Amino acid sequence: MRRAVDLLLPAGVDRRGIGVLATGHFGSDFFQGTVPALLPFLVAERGYSYGKVGALVLAASLGSAFLQPVLGAIADRIRGTAMMPAGLFLAAGGLGGVGLFDSFAATAVALMLGGFGVAAYHPEAIRFASRVSAGKQGAGMGFFAVGGSAGFMVGPALTSGAILAVGLHGLLIVAVVELAIATLVASQLGYLSRFRSAGGGERREDAGRSDWPRFGVIASTAVVRATVSIGAQTFVPLYLVAELGTGEGLSTLAISTYFGTTLVGSIIGGRLADRFGFVRVATISIVLGLPCLVPLPFVGVGGVFALVAVYGLFSGMNFYPLVVLAQRAVPRHLGLAAGVMLGMSIGLGSALVSLLGVLADHAGTGAVLWAVVGGAALAAALATYLAATARHAASVAA
Repeated sequence: MRRAVDLLLPAGVDRRGIGVLATGHFGSDFFQGTVPALLPFLVAERGYSYGKVGALVLAASLGSAFLQPVLGAIADRIRGTAMMPAGLFLAAGGLGGVGLFDSFAATAVALMLGGFGVAAYHPEAIRFASRVSAGKQGAGMGFFAVGGSAGFMVGPALTSGAILAVGLHGLLIVAVVELAIATLVASQLGYLSRFRSAGGGERREDAGRSDWPRFGVIASTAVVRATVSIGAQTFVPLYLVAELGTGEGLSTLAISTYFGTTLVGSIIGGRLADRFGFVRVATISIVLGLPCLVPLPFVGVGGVFALVAVYGLFSGMNFYPLVVLAQRAVPRHLGLAAGVMLGMSIGLGSALVSLLGVLADHAGTGAVLWAVVGGAALAAALATYLAATARHAASVAA
């Protein structure tokens, strides 16, 4: 058992600190994971069109997209530790609101408020995750990512079970989980505050020049990657129902499968990044994700689950290496970098997914899968360019 713990969290990572942050990350991404799981039930019980479903995905991410970079920039200048539990409390309120209110407008507002909560948690949490794992940043950030992936995985399963049991009002039960996590994180702020200047965190922020063009390439890669990921999360379950005839419960299991393998990929990706480099791990895993998506329109239910599982593994391996690369590109703006990578990239990806909802209304969910494949090809091209520029910079420096 101890060897397993040492493998996950080697020396150089404060286990209590990263454990608290990963638990909060579970709560933050728990909210985000519930959103795609809700969609088949909202279509079935409230009669929403695919276009409205896409708009709800946008609403859930809109606040995060535009507010998170702002909060990240603010966190670069002030002590914003309290934003972490406050964001989780707000996410809990958003989940409860979807269960309480029946109208489309109220549902959209509730999801947007929950998105604001996600925006409040991430920038400061990423900053502290970097500090408590200063000795092994890949392993620490990988474990932090595990919390988020676990939230994404458990969120759909718990949401589906609660709604199947008591209807959409079951989201009030789900919200209680979020409240408990928010309370836990709030109780640990005193412990986390000791890492505000630990491990050279402040010195790293003050050292080094910002490479904004490189940051732009990394952020663009993250936007396209997020579009592909969110598109798959949103429309693979709808494709299973509309084209392959599965029930809503089985369709949401595909989301949990994806996030389950994403969790494993986060651990593997973090350790590999510490050993082989963040650029190499991010690039190879993004490129390998493409052939997992191409066969989706041609296989049955079992094949879809298998492909989604493998794609989730590669997806988990690359996201937080991209976040670390973004922070290294602009070392004086860690909060802003985290806000852009976890907020704006995902928000813009969600905005593009809302357009996929319109495509689904007119051409079917199968056409959306091909659009997702095209996005994966673009992400692979951007990642390859990022790796090429890194090799060029290394050769010039040598």
